Amino acid sequence: MGARPESGSRTPVELPRMPAVGALHRRALLGALPGLGKGRRGPDLPAVELTVGGVSVDRGQVADYDRVCGFRLSDRLPATFPHVMGFPLALRLMTAPDFPLPLIGLVHVGNRITTHRPITADETLDFTTYAENLRPHDRGRQVDVVLVGSVDGEEVWRGVSTYLGRERKPGGREAGERPAAPTATASWRVEPRIGTEYARVSGDHNPIHTSRLGARLFGFRRPIAHGMWSKARCLAALEARLPDVYTVEVAFKLPVPLPSTVSFALLPDGGFALHDSRGRPHLTGSVR
Repeated sequence: MGARPESGSRTPVELPRMPAVGALHRRALLGALPGLGKGRRGPDLPAVELTVGGVSVDRGQVADYDRVCGFRLSDRLPATFPHVMGFPLALRLMTAPDFPLPLIGLVHVGNRITTHRPITADETLDFTTYAENLRPHDRGRQVDVVLVGSVDGEEVWRGVSTYLGRERKPGGREAGERPAAPTATASWRVEPRIGTEYARVSGDHNPIHTSRLGARLFGFRRPIAHGMWSKARCLAALEARLPDVYTVEVAFKLPVPLPSTVSFALLPDGGFALHDSRGRPHLTGSVR
């Protein structure tokens, strides 16, 4: 099933500009309607890589992003911001008719970012995206969507987002003791506005983050925070400790309902975690 295309077998497709996110979300919603879009999806990953060149940084967007996620204002981009810049390109890939998993209902279960050097707000980036490693999961199938940012032909940033397409209902969970939550370093109140504000600065307007009705349609009692907001908020708390070159990887666990109070903790092994008031993990991460 879905063998990983080798890089040489993917067809490069250069787009003249970043796609319009709104149109892509409408396409995804239309394809999710009963009777539409069925039978078009292939069993394998699309053998293409999409590219957009010459993407400049919107300083106003960066400032808004810094405020929403808790970063200090700086000419250096937060490590998570290129994900936002290239998100429309990745969304174009995932809303293509031959992408094997429908966008609506996809669960973001993990993200790994590598910064090869600091990126400043006056730089212009080229972005490339492709999908790889379609594989089975207990609840369906998973896929990695790779997004690469380059400057003058040199890769400076790479992000890998892992998504789960749920195709089977989860079975019963085995009973067992939950490990004790780590001692909190900080406690944050996450207000409902975080869903709409992060959607505005990131372009990710998935209704599970911004609408009570949209959240209920997918089994949530109320909207949930974007996983990438949670990751960015944790990195903002670590900002003074981060080196110039590093990889930060997170696994998204339980969603963060809006509103809620979450606890951030530094782990003895150098990692970090985000937990709810009952000690259940929302996110676990590591920096190396």
